[in-house]
Amino acid sequence: MHLKKWLYTAMLVAISFVGGSLVSIPVSFAKIAPVQHLINLVSAVVLGPGYAVAQAFGSSLLRNLFGTGTILAFPGSMIGALCSGLLYQFTKKLWFAFAGEVVGTGILGAMVSYPIARLFLTQQVTIWVFIPSFFLSSFIGAMIGYIILRKMSLRLALTDRFY
Repeated sequence: MHLKKWLYTAMLVAISFVGGSLVSIPVSFAKIAPVQHLINLVSAVVLGPGYAVAQAFGSSLLRNLFGTGTILAFPGSMIGALCSGLLYQFTKKLWFAFAGEVVGTGILGAMVSYPIARLFLTQQVTIWVFIPSFFLSSFIGAMIGYIILRKMSLRLALTDRFY
């Protein structure tokens, strides 16, 4: 079972990397990537919090290695994936997973990104630059992921797995 989950994780990393490379909007010092948050939600619900964090790390690493992301991709995506996965794991409610991704990335990830940006970026930034862009990106991506997971659960009759 673990090998199968790792294979799904690798597939989601690939989808996130390609999708994030195609749909990425630069906002100040960050790039908003709603595809990353869509995949975070899917991996958190389908695979669990550990695999979701591994997926977010792998996607962020690839985006940074290929120059399509910034160092800020790590805290934003990984914290959101963890919060989403944990909230879903404890509640089994899809909307809690959605909220975990948005709050985890949009607020907590933005707050953690601020000192990293001050350390690694040359220009001065304020935390209020990160929160709106991270929040918007995570909200849009998580909303698309929520819709996809709801449609999947209705069509495939996956009863308690997605609720």
